[in-house]
Amino acid sequence: MNDKDGKVDTDGKDDKDKDKDKDAKDQPLRVGVAVRKRRRALQLTLAAVSARSGLSVPFLSQIENERARPSMRSLERVADALETTAVELLAASDTARTVDLVRAGDDSGLTPVPGVRPLVRGHHQLHALEFTGDQDAGREYQHRNDELMYVVAGACQVEAEGRAYRLESGDALFLSGGVRHRWRAVTEDTRILVVAVGEHIHATSEPPSPGH
Repeated sequence: MNDKDGKVDTDGKDDKDKDKDKDAKDQPLRVGVAVRKRRRALQLTLAAVSARSGLSVPFLSQIENERARPSMRSLERVADALETTAVELLAASDTARTVDLVRAGDDSGLTPVPGVRPLVRGHHQLHALEFTGDQDAGREYQHRNDELMYVVAGACQVEAEGRAYRLESGDALFLSGGVRHRWRAVTEDTRILVVAVGEHIHATSEPPSPGH
């Protein structure tokens, strides 16, 4: 493409595409540090984690040394093997940011499971995932801290504390820490935002101050 000075943009990308590339390069996710730290805390060998997760030792080693980026599904398998969650590993990853832009289409440093996109990177109190399409988690969840599900489009079915809820566009469901739940999208155009307090945060209730 020719710019106004007559120079040729040889890479064929416009400024917006270049900005996205710069964001991805400048803000990598270092989840391997969290994986290695957790494994060592449990005094597990790579071979033991491999046996538990079904992932190869070389691949696990590459993850820990930041030479491979796992898919969300693989990260969940690693998390299960390490007796934790993908949410907690993401929260404990070796990054330190106060302002972090995640652009539309950005995979946040992971090779994502189709339709799953992390919206918050690094070691933060807040965790958020965007789910699109006909998702079926297929498992029961129980998180340490509070969680909010917001349906941007479509609909989903949620089971929590023995009750079933159908959420449609614009509906929000709050789940306090410790609530067992499972959910699934019921339409192909479903888009859900899940926001939660990081698993590494110990949230406690403070008594009201006098006069309140």
